[in-house]
Amino acid sequence: MKKFAGIFVGVLVAGFVVFVGIRYFSVFEDGYRAGTLNYVVRKGYIWKTYEGELIQTGIKSKTPGVIQSNQFDFSIDDPAIAQRLELASGKEVNLHYKRYFGTLPWRGYNKYIVDSIVSIEGK
Repeated sequence: MKKFAGIFVGVLVAGFVVFVGIRYFSVFEDGYRAGTLNYVVRKGYIWKTYEGELIQTGIKSKTPGVIQSNQFDFSIDDPAIAQRLELASGKEVNLHYKRYFGTLPWRGYNKYIVDSIVSIEGK
């Protein structure tokens, strides 16, 4: 009986480790987004993270007859990238991002994490 309990606990712990690894550390999607950078802010109570919003060109609406802007909310985990983007508010930017299944408080509020700047075009 003790052997069965030990195996059961081992399988349970291994399953939990795999779940956490996939949910919070495995990249689900990566790609590029381009548009006008609306803002980048640093916020948070315990973990200060950088958050931003990109307004993409075009129209996106799930409801027929309704027009709304297509915005991309993201987090930034590298302070150097965040500082460059803070100075680029209102400019056209092209960003590379990674999407995770879950968020971590020290990584940001969003599942989309910007990890590099491809280009910044001034107006």
